[in-house]
Amino acid sequence: MEDKKLATLGWVATCMSVAMYVAYIPQIIGNLEGDKGDWIQPLVASINCTLWVIYGMLYSPRDWPLAVANMPGIVFGLLAFSTALF
Repeated sequence: MEDKKLATLGWVATCMSVAMYVAYIPQIIGNLEGDKGDWIQPLVASINCTLWVIYGMLYSPRDWPLAVANMPGIVFGLLAFSTALF
């Protein structure tokens, strides 16, 4: 695959990953309204995303699509986890 097409595919996949983690918002809202959801999956997702962000930033050259795709997973995963517990 051509480099430009591969880069485009990477950024499209990044957008889809961001959308996947933004989908935690309804669970977070439900948690805050007292309808507590599961806590383990968001916790594991946030740990997984943290590892991928570290990998993407340490890789040379930096793998920005990989890192950016997983950054929302850290934030929204931790929010879903913490609101499910408290």
